[in-house]
Amino acid sequence: MAQVISDRRDIEFVIHEQLDAESLSQLHENFADFNKKTINLIISEAKNFAVKELLPASKEGDEQGCTLENGKVATPDSFKRLYKIFNEGEWLAVTEDPEWGGQGMPRTVAAATAEYFNGANFPFMMYPGLTAGAGHLVDKFGTQEQKQTYLKNMYTGKWTGTMLLTEPDAGSDVGALTTKAVKNDDGTFTITGEKIFISGGDHDLAENIIHPVLARIEGAPEGTKGISLFLVPKHRVNKDGTLGEFNDVICTGLEHKLGIHGNSTCSLSLGSKGNCIGTLLGEENKGMKAMFLMMNEARCLVGFQGFACATAAYMYALDYAKNRIQGKDILHFMNPDAKSVPIIRHPDVRRQLMMMKVNVEGMRSLLYFVMYCADMARHAPSQEQKDKYQGFVEVLTPIAKGYVTDRSFEVCSQGMQVYGGYGFIEEYPMAQLLRDCRITMIYEGTNGIQAMDLLGRKLGLNKGKPIMDLFGEMQKAVSLGKTLPGLEKLAVKVEEAMNKLAEVAIHMGQTAMSAKVLNAFANAHPFQDATGDITMAWMLLWRATIAAQKLEKAKNKDKSFYEGIIKSLQFYVETQLPITLGRFNALMNTSSVAVDIDDSMFPS
Repeated sequence: MAQVISDRRDIEFVIHEQLDAESLSQLHENFADFNKKTINLIISEAKNFAVKELLPASKEGDEQGCTLENGKVATPDSFKRLYKIFNEGEWLAVTEDPEWGGQGMPRTVAAATAEYFNGANFPFMMYPGLTAGAGHLVDKFGTQEQKQTYLKNMYTGKWTGTMLLTEPDAGSDVGALTTKAVKNDDGTFTITGEKIFISGGDHDLAENIIHPVLARIEGAPEGTKGISLFLVPKHRVNKDGTLGEFNDVICTGLEHKLGIHGNSTCSLSLGSKGNCIGTLLGEENKGMKAMFLMMNEARCLVGFQGFACATAAYMYALDYAKNRIQGKDILHFMNPDAKSVPIIRHPDVRRQLMMMKVNVEGMRSLLYFVMYCADMARHAPSQEQKDKYQGFVEVLTPIAKGYVTDRSFEVCSQGMQVYGGYGFIEEYPMAQLLRDCRITMIYEGTNGIQAMDLLGRKLGLNKGKPIMDLFGEMQKAVSLGKTLPGLEKLAVKVEEAMNKLAEVAIHMGQTAMSAKVLNAFANAHPFQDATGDITMAWMLLWRATIAAQKLEKAKNKDKSFYEGIIKSLQFYVETQLPITLGRFNALMNTSSVAVDIDDSMFPS
């Protein structure tokens, strides 16, 4: 099996030709050294580490999994060495502040490391990924003392981090949580409660685990308005930075899951002996606002996890189709002397590979663009530009998480189909990719919740300005496409679909604010699908406008690459946009059946 998990040429196309990441070096002193040569070196190092170290440990992690014995959680054997060399390579906090052990890398560039690393072994990558996210919370909301105590140890991987939200009776409804915080005389809090589904909640990779925990201070308001955020280490930290006593955070169980076996998904008991101490992170009763910072970033990371499974599935399937000899060419099917051919010669296999190709290329451009917007939102020259790009991040986050992971799972399923029966066998990579990918549609807010966020919050955000700005950005690609030979008709088709989306968005927004609000939210997920389809069409058109302008002077290998980009757009416009137009028709109907049907009409 070829160990090619991502398309290096397409990664470079997106970073350099579509987004011009080198230009970010002029925006901030931390970015100054990230020229094209340095960026390519980072991509090469990430690729090498992914293929040589992360990928070989993936299957063992899946087969061995995690165990809980005598109160101690053990990770797969290979993960210990892997975690050590991962941190020696300083890969954990590549985008974070160098003052605390980060690398200060643009998120646009770090996207390539995320793609390679997660495509090779995303169950392992959940440990450092969550750690970086938890550290970012400390960096953003922590006191100077908390930063000094925790941040460098987390960003260098000496300690890890998690995110403790979910409880047995408070999953998506976080406001129903019952974890309690009682203030002590010294300003600390005694924490008591139960948390479930905690990724990396306990393990043997690091000497300490820092848990950001959502809890309600005694007497605080009910619901999300009364939730505060606390830092609760597994082991308390002495004033000199050494580890103190165990902090009464006990793993009570490990979940037995469909996939991501190498990551320890824990049930945790906080303060069962009355001895769990935490410190307030940020302001009292403002915990949800703080945690949403991490959750929004985590949702984009989940998009990368799903996408990375998809791109690996595509590259494996493509290699398999080129080398698997099976059946005659359909044009010579009746010729008894005709030899069998590689399955890539069969039309239906080619259709599946094209579906995988267009989705992977579109998703890559979308996810990297969101990371580019995050860079610009922090470092653009003017506040107006910062606000504009932050608006893009806000609007596109449910697409980057919800739509991308839906499509990613489909790509993994198509990859399994290309392999045929071998795809269903655990000896080959497709089964694990499909199983691992499935969780990305569920955690960090199910994709139904992402759809509700898109419809209920993002459409009307800032009086609709971000969504209108986004349409304006899409129109730039359409206008350019209309001027380029070979793209004119395709650009018009994309524009027609965009205009229909605008009409449907207005209809859905109005319905959501009317007496038919339930009808609107019953159709929120189909609306997210349709919005994602148009976002993909935009990305593929944007890519094609670049390719079309470079074709004339392109060398042979690049010429085929650019022609392939244009073919991706053509395939999407001819085969997928007509389906999207059908989705628009259904959305304009805003069917009420799902909410009208009586419960008694379902089987009892």
